[in-house]
Amino acid sequence: MDDLNVVQAHNLLGQKSAIPQIRKDNALTKTLRSCCIIPQRYILGVMGLLGVCNAYTMRVCLNLAITQMVNHTKSGDEHFDPDACPEDEVIGNVTAAERPYATFQWDEKTQGLILSGFYYGYAATQVPGGYLAERFGGKWTLGVGLLSTALFTFLTPIVIRAGGATWLFILRVLQGMGEGPTMPALMIMLARWVPPHERSFQGALVFGGAQIGNIFGSFMSGILLADGRDWAYVFYFFGGFGIFWFTLWSLLCYSTPNTHPYISKKELNYLNKNVTTAENKTAKDPVPWKAILRSAPVWALVWAAVGHDWGYYTMVTDLPKYSHDVLKFNIATTGTLTALPYIAMWLCSFLFGFVCDLCIKKGWHTIKTGRIIHTTIAATGPAICIILASYAGCDRTAAMVYFILSMALMGGFYSGMKVNALDLAPNYAGTLTSLVNTTSTFAGIVTPYLIGLLTPDSTLVQWRTAFWVCFAVLVGTNVVYCIWADGQHSGGMT
Repeated sequence: MDDLNVVQAHNLLGQKSAIPQIRKDNALTKTLRSCCIIPQRYILGVMGLLGVCNAYTMRVCLNLAITQMVNHTKSGDEHFDPDACPEDEVIGNVTAAERPYATFQWDEKTQGLILSGFYYGYAATQVPGGYLAERFGGKWTLGVGLLSTALFTFLTPIVIRAGGATWLFILRVLQGMGEGPTMPALMIMLARWVPPHERSFQGALVFGGAQIGNIFGSFMSGILLADGRDWAYVFYFFGGFGIFWFTLWSLLCYSTPNTHPYISKKELNYLNKNVTTAENKTAKDPVPWKAILRSAPVWALVWAAVGHDWGYYTMVTDLPKYSHDVLKFNIATTGTLTALPYIAMWLCSFLFGFVCDLCIKKGWHTIKTGRIIHTTIAATGPAICIILASYAGCDRTAAMVYFILSMALMGGFYSGMKVNALDLAPNYAGTLTSLVNTTSTFAGIVTPYLIGLLTPDSTLVQWRTAFWVCFAVLVGTNVVYCIWADGQHSGGMT
């Protein structure tokens, strides 16, 4: 524990250097300030939510589109599955054999490798992204990164048709590199904009954008792919959405309260008084890597993140394939049903966030206890539910209910370990988040490829094995977190 006292010293020094700037107002800033009745930290929260939503739609749109890109009927590797579920006779107005745009003959292993490509790039830019955001501010680090991903998404159909699986894999790596700085940059901006007693709710708001992205991405992909339409429309739509978000982000959001040109003086004074974190000047202080890497709570946080991401990426990346290939839903229904678990997770994240903040504020439990409780709910609950879903067999209603319940319980993640980096080292939240995300993102690299290896014929029994592996990882990593987690160390949390 003593190692992170170094971090505390850095934070306190940074806090002293965070002197509000004296700004001169002009007529435009006065007008804008008078028009903005909503506090700017909530505008940042909403735009952050939309940014994460935008990031996840571009991340997951391939997961559903790939089911309509691959021609299973031409593979020649027919495998008899005695547990196979009955197939929908019609896909929209098009029979299963009449998919003119399903022209690629990629096996499950190749599909798993393609789906994992994003996470290679995503892991590579986490730490550089955190450094850039701390050095130059989160606004442009986040904005430019997501803009590049939007442009790559828009170009995806052209790249696939020109270079096939190889070029698509490379493009997905580049898309991941663009999204890598997203979470570290947002964590830095939240550390500088959000008071400690609002962090669970604001964290649920902003990072709940992941579920909005999964909901919106899955639902709209199902609509765009229905009736045998060209899968290219999915990438054009979400790439355009990303470019539109970047325009709004550039105009409305700023890295810190003291650099915001039209924040109200009342809110600015409130944030300077209550947010105990440094401004950009502290970026000159060296990051206390030795203290961070020797901290048991940090490594507990890393393990919890690995477990969560293993379960989460299993659901995000492979639930569409399970619904379509095993449960035999048609593509329009697959898009809708795949969205339902994320609706449940998003709504429950606010409930868990509200409850956690209330209990901490009332003194019913400590920050540490709150983080452990909600992280445990978000790990063991989903682990049990996905096993129950696999043993529901071809009872499609029961299976989807279990998947929905598993993601609803995973909503506790945002008020648990997701905001724990703010507790441990708010001045270095970006660096710590980048370390955690870089490590946990390897789950995103491993899980799609491993599931491709475990499910070569995409049968129910093969998928059950994959879900048992997920159960073991979720439960095992949560035990580590419960033993060594902490909830309040450096940075002035009260």
